[in-house]
Amino acid sequence: MADIEKQKDDASVERSIEKTESHEIAVQSNPQYHFDVHDLDLVQRRLKQRHVQMIAIAGTIGTGLFLGSGSALHGAGPLGALMAYALVGTVAYSSLCAVGEMTTWAPISGTFPHFAARWVDPALGFAVGWNYFYTQAVTTPVEVTAATILIQFWDTDTGHAPIYTAVVCVLVCAINIFGVRWFGESEFFFSLIKITLILALLLSGLIIDLGGGPQGDRIGFRYWKNPGALNRAGLVSNLSTDRFLAILSVLVQAAFSFQAMELVAIAASETESPRRNITKAVKRVFYRIFIFYILGIIMIGMLVAYDDPNLLHATGTASESPFVIAMDRAGVKVFPHIINAAIFTSAFSAANSYLFCSSRILYGLALRGQAPKIFTYCTKRGLPAAAVAGSSAFVFLSFMSVSSGANTVFQWFVNLSTTGGFISWFSMNLTYVFFYRGLKAQGFDRRVNAYYNRWQPYVAYWGIFWTLFFTLINGFEVFFNWNTSSFFTAYVNIPIFLVLYFGFKITKRTKFWKPTEMDFVTGIPTMEETETPEIPPKNLLERIAAWLF
Repeated sequence: MADIEKQKDDASVERSIEKTESHEIAVQSNPQYHFDVHDLDLVQRRLKQRHVQMIAIAGTIGTGLFLGSGSALHGAGPLGALMAYALVGTVAYSSLCAVGEMTTWAPISGTFPHFAARWVDPALGFAVGWNYFYTQAVTTPVEVTAATILIQFWDTDTGHAPIYTAVVCVLVCAINIFGVRWFGESEFFFSLIKITLILALLLSGLIIDLGGGPQGDRIGFRYWKNPGALNRAGLVSNLSTDRFLAILSVLVQAAFSFQAMELVAIAASETESPRRNITKAVKRVFYRIFIFYILGIIMIGMLVAYDDPNLLHATGTASESPFVIAMDRAGVKVFPHIINAAIFTSAFSAANSYLFCSSRILYGLALRGQAPKIFTYCTKRGLPAAAVAGSSAFVFLSFMSVSSGANTVFQWFVNLSTTGGFISWFSMNLTYVFFYRGLKAQGFDRRVNAYYNRWQPYVAYWGIFWTLFFTLINGFEVFFNWNTSSFFTAYVNIPIFLVLYFGFKITKRTKFWKPTEMDFVTGIPTMEETETPEIPPKNLLERIAAWLF
């Protein structure tokens, strides 16, 4: 870069224009924006390639897929559940594509809330960051509560629930306190279990469906014909409209299953060779969605009827899983205990991941002056200890389930966190559109980035439309049968987000960045600073490992 050509100063924007050989770029020099926090950001890149890839494949798969898919099947029927999961899957993928491209451009702490502040409006970054923080923070006890309920599959004495809750809470917090390397190793191990479980369930389900079970009953698509492919919501008398409303009703459950797929982007500042590894991870997520979610929903729709009475038993354990119900129907009795144990590890893993997400978002907010500075404290080994401790406090909300009913608390947190998740996905796609415009205005070539999607910005437009739609219809059922508590949990995140945004915007007098004012260089490490040479595999085992990870 050559000499500074001119500098513009006013109350809200302080920037310089640096001229390169082909174009001019903006560099924001006002310290209030905290774009360059090199002296404060002390996290270390300790997540290896295999950690990142396994986290991307199965890191946040929890009870939403294994247990929640049963309520989706009951709510909309096999075709309705498939349509809901497929639609939400495309939206989740659009959000990941957006944040993946921005993260490979800037693999720094703070991730997409900082991108919103950097390329859209500092007030949006503040609102998005705090929205995502408390969304992930309250989702952690959701999974802890789920893990505790799963233990009750073997021990039905409810008096032991506080003990199990305490043990799970302590273990989840301990893994995060030990550091990112321990987090990576634990998630690698748990992801292997989840992948093995899903593949085993798909294979065994196919065998049973084709008549290979002990009873030799060939099921095929029997349940798509009787009781049918679509269920009714029971809200209106018109058949077609009621079936459409049934599909809408399971969107929330489907969305909860896809929550926090952006974990790999959040971990970018602690990942070895982040640009290369995150590019691989984002490209492979499409196959994860198709194999794990879409094929999984197709399979349970073939094996279990949507009016099966066992789908109505909200036990929270493996007994309500449609896979277990199918095994019992086929006469296979050994699977429930194995499946329950594997689902328990999934719930524990998801809680572990959500705590990691919330702590890193809190750390990123603190680095940029949007959270108390105490949360910037890092240990010598690069652990943001204060942010981890602050986020860990939310884990103990899971004790609420001991006194007020586990499933009631679980559903309350699900609804609260899902709306926050929609808002986060919306902000990722919206930020990408601004990012795209800024790069184009300043003459940057997206194709030189480690990852870029040739269908952008249309993929982001798709995500913006549907996340806004999901947010608005999230609690639509309450308008057919009014319930104040349900209305509150479905929509309270919207006014919270607006208060955060306008409160910061008014007090700090922030403005939207113009495309020519967006800073794409300050505090962003170069490719040479982050990437290490890729060592080619030397033998067959290494080639297999390179293909898998």
